[in-house]
Amino acid sequence: MRIRLLWRERVLIGLLVGSGVLLALLSDVFFTPANLLRATRYAAEIGLVALPMTMIIISRGIDLSVASNMALSAMTMGLLWQRGIPVWPAATLGIAAGTLAGWLNGWVIARVRVPAIVVTLATLAVYRGVATGLSGGTGILGFPDSFLALGAGTVAGVPIQTIIWIAGIAAAAVFLTRTAVGRYIYGIGHNETALRFSGIDVDRIVLGLYTASGFVSALAGMIYAARVGTAKSNAAAGYELTVITAVVLGGTSLAGGEGTIVGTMLGVLIITILQNGLTLARVPAAVQDVLIGTVLVGAVLTYRERAGRKEVFVIAPPQPEPHHAGGRVLTDPGNDLAVGEERRNP
Repeated sequence: MRIRLLWRERVLIGLLVGSGVLLALLSDVFFTPANLLRATRYAAEIGLVALPMTMIIISRGIDLSVASNMALSAMTMGLLWQRGIPVWPAATLGIAAGTLAGWLNGWVIARVRVPAIVVTLATLAVYRGVATGLSGGTGILGFPDSFLALGAGTVAGVPIQTIIWIAGIAAAAVFLTRTAVGRYIYGIGHNETALRFSGIDVDRIVLGLYTASGFVSALAGMIYAARVGTAKSNAAAGYELTVITAVVLGGTSLAGGEGTIVGTMLGVLIITILQNGLTLARVPAAVQDVLIGTVLVGAVLTYRERAGRKEVFVIAPPQPEPHHAGGRVLTDPGNDLAVGEERRNP
């Protein structure tokens, strides 16, 4: 399959390469294999959640509850395992709980017609609160090595979560660009009303997107718990903003109808290497936030400026003034045509 890069994605590749070269000059450790593998482990968690987030934002929605869902799913798994259920069935039930949480978001948004930002802002607090209540504010440790391998193991030297992320990128890209539902997602972002009049079940698609977001968030929660070796209620705090930042940096428009999976992947990689490289260079966290925010604003302004130069304005030709005769308004029937219409000879 041939991959065609948009101009925004070419800009992001240049930014990624330039950032990597600059950070390598600031730290001798940056380009070592051990550090790059460590960075990809973190990128995989952010990148997985960013895949359904891209589709949700393209459809002019948003999901602010993804990080809380990660914590809730991990705590559900941990508590079930602590009560004697084997770790993998417990992880399956934890993912099911996260999927159900995503479905609940989608049902309220699609069926009850409550704005997505209101629903997910509420569930951001609810899911985190439930996780904290279930845990009693304490973490769960001591998971078996078979589970910890999900976050620390490798296959042929590549981290397991990175392989999962790459598979997710391929599946999401094909789904969004090669299927009818993928085209409908863009259509929802462009003109949801027109799509409804075309007979498309928009509510079902929206419900599916938020359910998928819940499933992927729960999977990322399992990977997070395996990587850090503990399930805790404050897991992945702040991840939702990092995910949204990566998606927007990748070129997905918050106004809907525009975005790509490849752009999101590049956005995730840029944010990951900036955070990793600046940390190695001992740049304070507050300065890191300022620099990453500056990169985001600069990229968005670049996108807007390029889009503005490509706009085309069509100006209709001036219509002749009507003639007045005997108190009546006379028009020229020869000009009584719409713009672009050709007169047909009888």
